[in-house]
Amino acid sequence: MDVVKVSKRMSKVLRHQPERAGLTLDPAGWVDVEDLLAALRLTRDQLDQVVAENNKKRFEIVDGRIRASQGHSVDVDLGYEPAEPPTVLYHGTPIGNVAPILEQGLLKGNRHHVHLSQDTGTAEQVGARRGRPAVLTVHSGRMAAAGHVFYRSTNGVWLTEHVPAEFVTAG
Repeated sequence: MDVVKVSKRMSKVLRHQPERAGLTLDPAGWVDVEDLLAALRLTRDQLDQVVAENNKKRFEIVDGRIRASQGHSVDVDLGYEPAEPPTVLYHGTPIGNVAPILEQGLLKGNRHHVHLSQDTGTAEQVGARRGRPAVLTVHSGRMAAAGHVFYRSTNGVWLTEHVPAEFVTAG
């Protein structure tokens, strides 16, 4: 079994297209583990291996149900409470995206939130997925003081609706 390939399939189903696997997420993004296993033709051992080996801890399993921790484009309410962010957070992106971000800020696109990292290493890994990475600094403490709301997912990713350009610096 290719763990990365299965993890990507699970992400697609649990974050973006549950209907393609014949699944329906509940309002908080959960689905029964047994239903996911049947839909993706996985064993419980395979599922447990994917969840355990996913370095980003994208999935959570509670009481026989599973969901993605963040990154949804489908309508779900993950139930995260607002949280006070650290003074700075980081966003990794391909270097070609830097100029537009410095003009427009960070936009959530078709997802629920902009994703931010607490460390530059994670941000660099995220940015490297689609080319040479750049790590942007987000002045999250100043944003929070200005009234912007932040959430922290169960796997430690910081989430916010939008990061205005005035709060983003390169380098």
